[in-house]
Amino acid sequence: MLEILQSFEAAVGEAVRLRPAALAGTGAAAVGVGLCIWLGGLSLRKPLMAIAGAITGGVLGLVLVGGGVAILAGTAFAAAVVARVFEKVLVTVLGAALAAFIAFAILAGPYVEGPQAGGAAGSAGPPAGGGAASVEELRAYVIDAAERIKQIAWLLPVQKWAIIVLPAAFLLVAGFVFWRPTAALCFSVAGTILVFAGMIVLLVHKGVTPVSQISSRPLIYAGIFAAMTLFGTAEQLLLCHGAKKPAARPEKPKGKSRRA
Repeated sequence: MLEILQSFEAAVGEAVRLRPAALAGTGAAAVGVGLCIWLGGLSLRKPLMAIAGAITGGVLGLVLVGGGVAILAGTAFAAAVVARVFEKVLVTVLGAALAAFIAFAILAGPYVEGPQAGGAAGSAGPPAGGGAASVEELRAYVIDAAERIKQIAWLLPVQKWAIIVLPAAFLLVAGFVFWRPTAALCFSVAGTILVFAGMIVLLVHKGVTPVSQISSRPLIYAGIFAAMTLFGTAEQLLLCHGAKKPAARPEKPKGKSRRA
């Protein structure tokens, strides 16, 4: 999977050259949002799930229905309401999906091939046409990465798919039995991923190649990722308390008390 990210890193670097302010703002926003989710996702789960539902609904409305501001707003609002009502179920499903994604990323390494011929990764030189061309190049990289991930999925043997499904199933069961620790772990992982992604964009903006650095020392960065995940999970369990209902006061007996 690092090979795919390296090709994407090249595309981001070209986009940074053409639109540096936009990419820097995107990276900073990703780091900021990631820190909030990493350290406070358990307390912010209600607005976070509503926002995630609205974004998902808007994207699905754009892809499946297409066009129309009213339609996009309607699908986004409906998805936000559903995400708000079924927040605990969706957080559990999100945790299982993240577990499957991480397992897939670890096991996919031997099956990653080089860039497809004629793909975006094989283009050389700066794109003509400025910002619009850079957006098209990024889009081409995303399509190329999606095709390569699909190819990896077909190449993976059944035994490795079983390994991928195992942590996802474990998180799914744990989410319904021990929801609070599972939710804290889910938000910690999601926030850490966003922080890493935002830092990668910011470092590329500064002319560094962070994905290449990660690929040269994967165990060190995997340890950093695990340490951040454990710290974020523990911090949320200790400090992010849900709203407590006020204790009911004992009712006073009616009438005047009789004196002996």
